[in-house]
Amino acid sequence: MDVEKLRAETPGIAEGIHLLAAGSALMPQPVIDAVIDHTKLEGRLGGYEAKAQMAEKLDGVYDVVAALIGAERREIALMENATVAWCHAFYALPLAPGARILTCEAEYAANYVAFLQRAKKDNLVIDVIPNDASGALDPGALEAMIDDRVGLIATTWIPTNGGLVNPAAAVGRVARKHNIPYLLDACQAVGQMPVDVGALGCDFLSATGRKFLRGPRGSGFLYVAKKWLADLEPVMIDHFAAPWVARDRYQLRDDARRFESWENSYALRAGLGAAVEIATALGLAAIQDRTWGLAATCRDMLKELPGAKIRDIGTEQCAIVSFTIDGLEPRQTVADLLRQGIAIGASSPASTRLDAEARDLPELLRLAPHYYNTEQELKQLIQALRGLG
Repeated sequence: MDVEKLRAETPGIAEGIHLLAAGSALMPQPVIDAVIDHTKLEGRLGGYEAKAQMAEKLDGVYDVVAALIGAERREIALMENATVAWCHAFYALPLAPGARILTCEAEYAANYVAFLQRAKKDNLVIDVIPNDASGALDPGALEAMIDDRVGLIATTWIPTNGGLVNPAAAVGRVARKHNIPYLLDACQAVGQMPVDVGALGCDFLSATGRKFLRGPRGSGFLYVAKKWLADLEPVMIDHFAAPWVARDRYQLRDDARRFESWENSYALRAGLGAAVEIATALGLAAIQDRTWGLAATCRDMLKELPGAKIRDIGTEQCAIVSFTIDGLEPRQTVADLLRQGIAIGASSPASTRLDAEARDLPELLRLAPHYYNTEQELKQLIQALRGLG
């Protein structure tokens, strides 16, 4: 990996040290160009005409996204963001009154409030899978929870608030064994590590473009395993998802695009396609090696800071680093660092309430290096944090 070349192709590098790929990573120039070029084309020709001229390239985004995660083209829907993708799958799933949803302690707030809404509306039960000694979801405990009332297993692979990597493939093996639908939130995973939906055993997977994929905001995708495409009906449809074939009848598309609507941003779609092509060319294993290595180095550096405490759990830890420093208030620290040209973030307990309450977590500082970051930038961060202490 030619890091200097990659940095040269990232305009944001000139603006400071950006260490928040878990929020929204810096876009590379080819992604920026794809978005701007299509927008300019729409300005010159009109939106419909630009889409028609670029139809082949835009249509190819389904192929590159499918290849990224080991899926088939017809199993991919391109969405506005990961939450929309996740919700389309979740709300479409038929769950009988009294059905149990099994989820993890590190579940994301947007997902959990959706559980709560359907639990209230449809008389469902939400049960939390216990963790193992490392803090990761325990597949053995999951197996012990299975009964004929379980209607869905829905978990987050990598939570928003730290470096934990839940055993997503082990969950998939339990789900397949018992023929239970499995919805996987891979928002923080896609782009920083290899993803293979066949190996994961998931029926549905949601992801965003703006995080480790380095795509534009307002882009994402949903994977729907082809076995669900025969009869799973979206909660909301339009005449793109379900053409009006007779006066009293519509017909759902036979692919995952039944979850899409007719109108979308083709400029952002072009940017997402460019981002996926770059990640694929670099290789997700190489990206994982570098990003996870930088995060591990950062944890080691933070351990040398007086009052610093690493908050990451699990035996496997990814490119997200969560920590606290005695005497430093996270939001103020983020603001103080930004004035020095260093971008990190903070994570509220409300974003992962079950995990925060179980571990009595305060608000956390959160950072996530990407492959365009360097060890020298990490050293500058540590020096800046020392100066704030």
